[in-house]
Amino acid sequence: MDKKPTASAPEGQLSRRHHMKIRWKNFIQDKDVPAREASVQARASIVGRIGITLLSCGTGAWRVRDAMDRVARSLNLTCSADIGLISLQFTCFSSSEQSYTQVLALPNTGVNTDKLNIMEEVVKNFDNDFSFLTVQEIHAMIDEVQNRPKQYSPLISGLAAALACSAFIFLLGGGIPEMVCSFLGAGIGNYVRAVMGEHTMSTVAKIAVSVAVACLVYMFSFRLFEASFQVLAQHEAGYIGAMLFVIPGFPFITSMLDISKLDMRSGLERLAYAIMITLIATLVGWLVATIFHFKPEDFLPLGLSPLVIGLLRIPASFCGVYGFSIMFNSSQKMAIVAGCIGAVANTLRLELVDFTVMPPAAAAFTGALVAGLIASVVNRYNGYPRISLTVPAIVIMVPGLYIYRAIYNIGMNQIGVGALWLTKAVLIIMFLPLGLFVARALLDKKWRHCD
Repeated sequence: MDKKPTASAPEGQLSRRHHMKIRWKNFIQDKDVPAREASVQARASIVGRIGITLLSCGTGAWRVRDAMDRVARSLNLTCSADIGLISLQFTCFSSSEQSYTQVLALPNTGVNTDKLNIMEEVVKNFDNDFSFLTVQEIHAMIDEVQNRPKQYSPLISGLAAALACSAFIFLLGGGIPEMVCSFLGAGIGNYVRAVMGEHTMSTVAKIAVSVAVACLVYMFSFRLFEASFQVLAQHEAGYIGAMLFVIPGFPFITSMLDISKLDMRSGLERLAYAIMITLIATLVGWLVATIFHFKPEDFLPLGLSPLVIGLLRIPASFCGVYGFSIMFNSSQKMAIVAGCIGAVANTLRLELVDFTVMPPAAAAFTGALVAGLIASVVNRYNGYPRISLTVPAIVIMVPGLYIYRAIYNIGMNQIGVGALWLTKAVLIIMFLPLGLFVARALLDKKWRHCD
């Protein structure tokens, strides 16, 4: 609940804070008592804080609820939770017929696979390693995780986006000019977004400004190449690659997975968020392209044999997935593993489209299924969260080009052409999480059941 400004707190300072910080130390009553023997309020605060920390990492409602349940059982509580995109409400019941309810909310959403990996290890080992600690010690441990800085600076994030988008544009059929201009546009665009994120700018502002910057950098660099090296004007089609770094892969995928587990609130909120990001990015890109008279035409033929293209798709897919993993704040090892998974799954998808009669949506399902199966095996070997491996591996399969062409044609009043591209994009987007769902259902017994 918001409080009125007081004499000791200037009104201007309070008016800037739309989300008030929770003083978790206020829940600590008996500092020397083990968590299992603490009050219901203190134990519930641990359950809620672990849940909201996991939610802040970008993972889905099913994983958050499962983690809260595990911690609650270790603390001799029963937990019932309702989870959304940036908020959760839960009630913890004790054996002494007491209950405690909390409502927690985040100021914004994002993805941080490094923190997600740490928190999943904490939850996995909570019963043996943490439940006997005091409430104060557990909150201090969570403080360390929450205050953990990002592993990469805005410059590194910009370079990761540049690498990912230049690889992405090659996989779409672009050549050297498109890759170079996309590298510059995406790199500077994501650098701007990262800097704005450090200043806690709103999501809409970050996406709009960074996409505009990325598109403008692509336009100017392409004009420079065109004037200096006589690059053909048809190479302008690659400007879509400069803004692919904003693809909301995590919310898109987790929304469908949550809906499949009947976590409708979380799934629909995540889907609405992903659609909002996509619309803002494509509309800004369309406006900039309209000013410069750029059109999303087909790419010029690369003049390479199918064998050479197939071989080049392997390192390009690796670089694309590796770059997205770095943007998601994955560790180097996690990013490399995700890149290897993506190199196999995405190359398989593209080859199926080129050399079989399989439709792109069915090929996307197959690629996502393979990525999910490999990630499940890797999870059993090194414990990396599946979603931290699968989402970067299949985000490169999200049809950003199709979505942009749909918005572009609709904006030019070519509704029929736009609807066709939009239908193709929606089919692929629907089949990507379906492939992960099937892989998870095959290899994860808990996922297959609803009780």
